[in-house]
Amino acid sequence: MSRRPPITNRIRELREQHGQMSQAALGEAIGVTRQTIIAIEQGRYSPSLESAFRIARLFGVGVEDVFGWADERPAASPPVWKRE
Repeated sequence: MSRRPPITNRIRELREQHGQMSQAALGEAIGVTRQTIIAIEQGRYSPSLESAFRIARLFGVGVEDVFGWADERPAASPPVWKRE
């Protein structure tokens, strides 16, 4: 069994906020099939970068307002540069 991609999304929520937009209408607007939108929403498929930007722009938000990273490990601390 394959693991789901660690990408989360708010596509369903955004569709509902924009006049109950259908999955088919979203797919048509960004150039993919309804089945692709279903798979992305369910976390079974990670969209291409182009599709991610198209979705974000369609809803008037940034890519990170639509998509997130499910890995809950804390991010590594940035390096501390010391001048000697």
